[in-house]
Amino acid sequence: MSQASRTKKPDVKIVILGDMNVGKTSLLHRYTERKFKDTISTVGGAFFLKQWGPYNISIWDTAGREQFHGLGSMYCRGAAAVILTYDVTNWQSLAELENRFLSLTDTANTDCIFAIVGNKADLTDALAQEPEPKSERRDEPQPVVTCPTPPATPLQHKQVSREDAIALYGRVLLYKGLEEKACLPAERMCFETSAKTGYNVDILFETLFDLVLPSILKKRSEGENAIVDLEMPMEVKKTKAGCCAGQI
Repeated sequence: MSQASRTKKPDVKIVILGDMNVGKTSLLHRYTERKFKDTISTVGGAFFLKQWGPYNISIWDTAGREQFHGLGSMYCRGAAAVILTYDVTNWQSLAELENRFLSLTDTANTDCIFAIVGNKADLTDALAQEPEPKSERRDEPQPVVTCPTPPATPLQHKQVSREDAIALYGRVLLYKGLEEKACLPAERMCFETSAKTGYNVDILFETLFDLVLPSILKKRSEGENAIVDLEMPMEVKKTKAGCCAGQI
């Protein structure tokens, strides 16, 4: 078998879930491309492969639109961490996480880590309107490109407080049947971010990367196969829309 037909399988998977227009794709672009750009709604899902030290982490960006909702549980299969994302100016986007998206995580790992992330903080918090400072990312020694200082914009009403997010985190743990005392504290796992300015985006992703390392080391100690054979036929499942999707 040729070496080209065998490739490294990601050590762990992180999935971003949330309603449409909360900025999931923009968060991923901000972290991976170091810039903000307007995006169109994600169709189905897409992923980015991130090297974190010697490890490979796949970050999955999923569609928030109702017609793609059924694909969510497939993308969550085997996830080591899930980022539940809402818009701080839209209370309904927080409610949708519990009403529509939490059940999709039933296929994630039993030790899956959850982060509750309120995006678009620059719309409600003057501090978040500042462009991100140069970051000392361990994997990127080159200079970081930041966006110019944004013009002063009137702050919008913040519909979702940090306390609301912390309360949701507690309900997520309850849904999963997890003891709060045995899990990571809510204060550490609830973030407010701005994909536009970069506020807290690096902190979010790099915190999760560090937290999933034990999961990676556990898999490696158990001798799980880290090579995926591209010549083996992929299991194909039929979606409700009648199209086929390869198993992830």
